Amino acid sequence: MENQESANYTYILRCKDDSLYTGWTNNLEKRIQNHNAGKGAKYTRARRPVELVYYERFLTRQEAMKREWEIKQLARKDKLKLIEKNFKNILD
Repeated sequence: MENQESANYTYILRCKDDSLYTGWTNNLEKRIQNHNAGKGAKYTRARRPVELVYYERFLTRQEAMKREWEIKQLARKDKLKLIEKNFKNILD
């Protein structure tokens, strides 16, 4: 994983029930571990394990929180397109 010093992340998790959860953090690796340990958001506690399927990195907390809000406004199909587009970019 990238150097996380002074970074903020907006992320999407795929839950065990195939639902999607969007959040933000300043420590992505630890946050995912917390979600999977049942210490994350109430939503993910009953839907473990979760898998990181998308993230974006930002310099400020405000940018990450703004992007989290934007993604949460998207329909599921649009979130899936975002995830798929990101996956294709990784493969290219």
